[in-house]
Order: sequence, then C-alpha cells, then structure tokens
Amino acid sequence: MASRQPAAKKTPAKKAAAPTKAVARRAPAKKAPARRAPAKKAAVRRAAPPRPAPSPSGGVYRLVRALWLGVAHTVGAVFRGIGRGAQGLDPAHRKDGVALLLIGLTLITAAGTWSSLRGPVGDLVETLVTGAFGRLDLLVPILLAVVAARLIRHPEKPEANGRIVIGLSALAVGVLGQVHIACGAPARSDGMQAIRDAGGLIGWGAATPLTYTMGDMLAVPLLVLLTVFGLLVVTATPVNAIPQRLRLLCVRLGVLQPRPEDYHYDEDDERYDEQWREALPAGPRRRRTGPAEPGEYDPDDAEQEALTARRGRRRRPAVRQPAIDRPKDAFDVAAAAAAALDGAVMNGMPPSPLVADLTQGVATDREDREGYEDHEGAGGSAPGGGPAPVPAARTRSARPKQEKLQSEVADLTKPVPDAPRELPARAEQLQLSGDITYALPSLDLLERGGPGKSRSAANDLIVASLTTVFSQFKVDAAVTGFTRGPTVTRYEVELGPAVKVERITALAKNIAYAVASPDVRIISPIPGKSAVGIEIPNTDREMVNLGDVLRLAAAAEDEHPMLVALGKDVEGGYVMANLAKMPHVLVAGATGSGKSSCINCLITSIMVRATPEDVRMVLVDPKRVELTAYEGIPHLITPIITNPKRAAEALQWVVREMDLRYDDLAAFGYRHIDDFNDAIRKGKVKLPEGSERELSPYPYLLVIVDELADLMMVAPRDVEDAIVRITQLARAAGIHLVLATQRPSVDVVTGLIKANVPSRLAFATSSLADSRVILDQPGAEKLIGKGDGLFLPMGANKPTRMQGAFVTEDEVAAVVQHCKDQMAPVFRDDVTVGTKQKKEIDEDIGDDLDLLCQAAELVVSTQFGSTSMLQRKLRVGFAKAGRLMDLMESRNIVGPSEGSKARDVLVKAEELDGVLAVIRGEAQP
Repeated sequence: MASRQPAAKKTPAKKAAAPTKAVARRAPAKKAPARRAPAKKAAVRRAAPPRPAPSPSGGVYRLVRALWLGVAHTVGAVFRGIGRGAQGLDPAHRKDGVALLLIGLTLITAAGTWSSLRGPVGDLVETLVTGAFGRLDLLVPILLAVVAARLIRHPEKPEANGRIVIGLSALAVGVLGQVHIACGAPARSDGMQAIRDAGGLIGWGAATPLTYTMGDMLAVPLLVLLTVFGLLVVTATPVNAIPQRLRLLCVRLGVLQPRPEDYHYDEDDERYDEQWREALPAGPRRRRTGPAEPGEYDPDDAEQEALTARRGRRRRPAVRQPAIDRPKDAFDVAAAAAAALDGAVMNGMPPSPLVADLTQGVATDREDREGYEDHEGAGGSAPGGGPAPVPAARTRSARPKQEKLQSEVADLTKPVPDAPRELPARAEQLQLSGDITYALPSLDLLERGGPGKSRSAANDLIVASLTTVFSQFKVDAAVTGFTRGPTVTRYEVELGPAVKVERITALAKNIAYAVASPDVRIISPIPGKSAVGIEIPNTDREMVNLGDVLRLAAAAEDEHPMLVALGKDVEGGYVMANLAKMPHVLVAGATGSGKSSCINCLITSIMVRATPEDVRMVLVDPKRVELTAYEGIPHLITPIITNPKRAAEALQWVVREMDLRYDDLAAFGYRHIDDFNDAIRKGKVKLPEGSERELSPYPYLLVIVDELADLMMVAPRDVEDAIVRITQLARAAGIHLVLATQRPSVDVVTGLIKANVPSRLAFATSSLADSRVILDQPGAEKLIGKGDGLFLPMGANKPTRMQGAFVTEDEVAAVVQHCKDQMAPVFRDDVTVGTKQKKEIDEDIGDDLDLLCQAAELVVSTQFGSTSMLQRKLRVGFAKAGRLMDLMESRNIVGPSEGSKARDVLVKAEELDGVLAVIRGEAQP
C-alpha cells in the first residue's frame, strides 16, 4: 500500500504536465514566421556594401556624365515634341510638306548632277546619286520632280503611292542592269569610277548575279521583262489592256480615227487596284463603302442590255418594234455602258464619278444632236401623224394569240380525265381589246441624279462632338465609323468592356445638344452588328431621284412588273419592294411628310415597268387633286374615283373579282395566279368540249387608296369589311392594296386592318401615338419629314430608315403622255355599280312629307339611323318608323338593313339642305 501511494500522487502530475509540454512543442511551430523576421533583418544588415573608395578624378567624371545625359534628354524631348506636333498637323499639310521636301531634294540633286556643285553637299550628291545610278544620274532630279508634282496634284489618292514606288523600283533596277551590261559589265576590281560610268551600284547589283549564273544571253531578256513590268505597274496598265492603250494613244495623236469602244477604258488608278484585289484568294474582306467595279460583260451590247433587261426574258410571245436606224454617238454608247456595268448600280450604291461625268457629257451632246434627229425623223412624229415609236424599247403583243391556242385544243384527240366538265359562271375578264403593240416608256424620261457623298466636313465635326460627350460623361465608348445616307448619317459606337448600353441611350438629350439637332435617333444595337447606332440628320441633304432606283432594277434584270422604287437607305443603297410579296402595304404620315410623293413613285414605277396587260389599277382619290395627273392612262380599269360612296362600291367589286378568280383557280386546279397564267401561255389549260369561253392571263390588280380616312367616314363598315376580306384572301389571286392616310388614328386604321396589312411605311408623324398605330413601336415621331421614313416589310423585326424617292411633275407628265400615246384606256362599267338590290317599296310619300323631312333631318344631323330612335323622337309607332326608314333608304339617305344593327348614314350633315330639297321635289340649292 505504501508503494502504491506515491505512484498515485504522481499520476495527476504527469497528466497535467503532458498538455503543457504538447502546447510548448506546438507553439514555436505556429510562431515560426515571427521568429524568422529578425533573421531577415540581420541578413539585410549583413548585405550592406562597403563604402566606395574616393574617386581619383574628384567627381569630374560624374559631372560630365550628368551634363551629357541632361543634354541628350533635352534634345530627345525637343525632337519628340516636333514629332507629336507633326502628327497633329492636318493630313493635307503633311502631304504638302513631303512634296516641298521632294522639290528641295530635286534642286539639290539637279545642282549636283547637272552642274559641278562644289562643297560637301556636291560631294555627297556625287557619292550617293552618281554612285548608285551611274550614267543615269541625270534622270534622278526629273523623277523626284514628277513624284512631287503628283503629290501636289493628287493628294486624295494615297493608296496608289505603294504601287508607284514598286513600279519605279522595278523600272530602275531593270534599266540600270541593262545599262551596266551594255557598258561592258565592269567589276569591283575595275574601280569605283568604272562602275559610276556604267549602271552604278544598282546596275552592278542587278546585272552581276545574272551574268555570273546564266550569262548575258539570258540576263538581258530577264532585265527587259523586269523593265516592262515596272512600266506597266507605274502606268496602271494590265497586260490585256495594252492594245487599247496603244490605240487610245494613237487616237489622241491623230493617227487613227476614234471608235465608240475607245471611250470605254477607264484611266483611273482605282480600277487597276480593284482588279488586283479581285484576283486575291477568297477570304474575309472588309465591307466596301465606295462604288463597286463593273462585272464581266460585253461593252458593245451594254446599251441594248440596259434598255431591254426588264423585259428580256418574258415568257409570253412578244412583237419587237424595229429600232430606228440612226448612228449611235460614242458618248451615248459610253454612258449607257457605264450605267449598265457600273458596280454602283449593281450593288445599290451611288454611281461612280466617271458615270456622272459621262452622264453630264451625254446630256450636253444630246442637246446638240436634236437637230440631226429632227432631220432624220427619229425624234418627231411618225409619218402617219401618230406618235413616234420608242427606238429601243421592248415591245410585245398586249394579248396572247388565242387562235393558236384554239388550234392546239382542236388537235387533241384524247379527252383529259382531270379536265373540269363544268366551268363556273364568269363575267368578262380583265383584258385589252384587240391586238395592240405597247412600248414601255424609256428611262431617259426620268432624270439622273449625281453621285452621292460618302463623307463631308460636317460628319467629322459630329464625330468629334460625340467623342467629346463620351469623354465628358466618362463613358468608355468610341465612334468606330459611320455610313452616310442622303438624309441622315448613322454613326457606329462600340462600347468598352462592362459598359451598359443604357449609358448611351441615357445620353440622347446630351448628344442632341452637342450636335445641335433635336432629331437624334438611337438604335441599340444595329441589326447584325455589335454596335450602337446614332442617327443624326445631315445638314446638307441630298435628293434621291426615281430614275436612279429604276435603273438599278433594270441593271439587276429583275423583270417582275410589280417591283416598285421606294428610295435610298442610310447605308446608301437603293430600296425597292415587290408589291406581290408584301402583299399589301399601309402608307401613313402627317401632312408634308412625303406620303403623296411616295404614291407618285409607286404609280410611275408601275407605268415604266409594266404594260396594261401585266398590271391594271384602281385609283381612289377622295381629295380630288392628288391623282388627277394619271387620268386616262391605259392601266386604269375605271376612271379615277373621287366619290367616297363610289369608292366603297369599287372595293366591293374587287371582292367579287377576287371570288371569280378563285373560282377559276379551283376549277383548273391551280393555287396561284402566276401558275395559272403560265399554264395559259404554254397551252396547258384545256377547256371542256363545247365551251366557247376564251381564257387569257389575268393581270395583277393594284388598288391604291390615297386617303383612307375619307372612306372610313362615309361607309366605315362596308370599307372595313371589303379591305379585310381582300387583304385576307387576295394574295394568291394577284390583287394587292396600297392604303395611304394622313390621319393614322385608331378609328381610321382599325385593328382588323392592321392585322391583315403586314407591310408598313411610316413617314413623319406628329405624335408617339400615331407612330405606334402605324408601326406598333415608336420612331416615326422623330423623323424629319420631306421623304424621311421607316420601312417595315413583312417578316422584318425592325424598320429600315430610308429617304423616299422623288419624281417631279414634269417627269410624271412625260411618262403619262407616253402611255396615253400608246393606247387608250379600256374601262369596265360594272366597277362602281352597287351590289345590293334595292327593295321594291312604295315611293309615294303621301301625307308623311313633313314627318319624312323631320326624320331625315334627325338621322343626318345625328349620323345615326335607327328605327327605335325614330319611334322615340318622333313619337310614332313601329310600322310608321319602319316605313320612314324605307323611304329614306330608297332616296340613298341610309343604307340597307343589317339585322339589329343601326343603318349606315350615307349623307353628311353639310348635305342636308340638298336632301330635303330632293324630298320636297324642289331644285337643289
């Protein structure tokens, strides 16, 4: 027991001491970094270098070194400042400085080579120039002077400098190498003077390797080829154009007589550059902003192709009118070839300056040629007294030859099992009477505009203003480019990383203040680009001529008769639309926004591109002054409708025409009017035996309503029902609507009309609400008017901003007169005849004259025709009120009954006096 007790006492002490030792062992591990810190300080103290020994020169070396470095830094700062100042100069000043420097070098080189210039400068010129060029050192001053003159005369063409440097280098190497061989090919062992008397160091370096490796017999031809290559590059002459250049030189010298094709060659350096660019392998290329170059076409047939492109591949038989035999002027051929082949027309860009110059030259030359045309009888009237035919227009028969079709049907012996046995009842088809030859108007009747601008000083100022606004508000954004249109310019702004687009849209008012323009429109983002677009109006607006847009369609060989010209977009490309694919369009805008000009361009485009056999039109003009210029054109099927009541009847006739066309399509098994017409022209439509009906292709039917609001005021229900039914079904039947209004409110452009008219063209509106009615989105309220519009075709998500085309009254009158001279219009009599039968009622008023006058005054003043209202207001029974309503219907005061609905009132309040006079049997006031 005694031995165990001490052990029991020691056990708690060991247990208590164990944690203490463990903590003591772990503590230094946690505080190890604290213990290593003094070790570092000790190491730093031990690493201190010893004091240097005193310099034996007493600090003179340090002083000289410090002075030298100070002077060097000062001189370097001065030269760097001069360099930064040179970069800040205007590019024109920098180019002039380079040119003047070359003139100074020309004078020094001429003094050193042409005369014995003494002094260090003369020795330097002799060593460098004479030593390098040898005997041809006398030509070096002339070469420098030519380069300086080019920099002064053409500072806007810096892209050709590299080509000229390469060409001159190849030319100098080739010529000096030949001179070196001709002088005996002296070597270095013969002395430097012998090399100077030959081709110099350049000639020695070019000729010696060739003569050493292959001898003089092969060295000379290779140097000649190098010389020819340098000459071709300097003069921008491809090898295949050498004969043309030589002939053109002979023509200028008077040795040969000029030919029309001698004027086709373009002497600009840009064409040579573009030919080399097109020869590069295909790969990612930057988008070009200038006009494209012509394709590979035969320039001899360019004029004929440009005039017949839109009608060249018609499927119907055509009768060509013989062209008038007269000599073609060289400038006419050159201008037509340039207009047809110019890449600006092919790509929807403004025409190149060469085409504009040729056009101006042709305009002057045509005035001088009028006397010759009058003498030959080409420009006046025909011998028979009628209008002279158009020389190169595409002519065709206005009606297919039905005799040939009937003969083919008669030759068929086997009956067609799928042929319909009974045809639907059909009224008279839309067709032209008789075999008439119709010539389309020439595009020369429409004026040609000049080339559009791609940049101006105003654009540079706006770019600087936008950059200043971004820097002031500390927005990491930069203007990376812009595309200039005729009315507005869209500036592309790219954002930095982690910059919200809302930072740009929130600065709309600040941007408008900086550029001094309230009409600023921000697009975020630009469709197809990772950039924000800022559209700002141009201070120098440009005019878009209708003729330029139609010439684009002719050059593109788009022959569809429903293709119309709209204008020019922000990127400078022409905008056209096919009404058959839209298939209906709503045009709206405030007064003076360009809506009427757009309608004129649509109608003129149809007259220029389509014959009356292709397209027939119904024009509705309630304002009576907008469309009067088109009265009497052969494309009309009825005179221009100015009465809103007759317009509602015409729309009902269009519905009946659509139903009849669908009956034919269903009977013969076709789904679209184009397929049906094609089958008729090819003789695939077989009539049943005993049928006396003559089938002819259906023309497109275009209905243009210039003011929809007037129609909706007179007969809103009939007009809306007809428009909805036409827009829902008439696409396959070849019937298309163009609805225009200057009051885009919800009571005019109703929800049903908007839902069935998918394409919209909005000009400047007076409020945001009107913009939402037209486009279902804002934007039209920020347009600047005079043709500036937003075009939203069917299927597009965002509208395209464009400047509408403009056609003058003289151009319209010339085109209309040409169409009238070709043929007279063939009108339909059943277009404006009402479709509903009037009820046979007793028209004898009897003793109810006063009561009928009161009822008419009540209905017309309130514009509400209801039998129950007459019962309440006039205190009559139901039978008397119904009879009064029937009497007013017989006198066209109210419309027919439509069940429980109120009747339409057909008379306006201002016409009440005339209605009462008619009821009383008196003369109308």
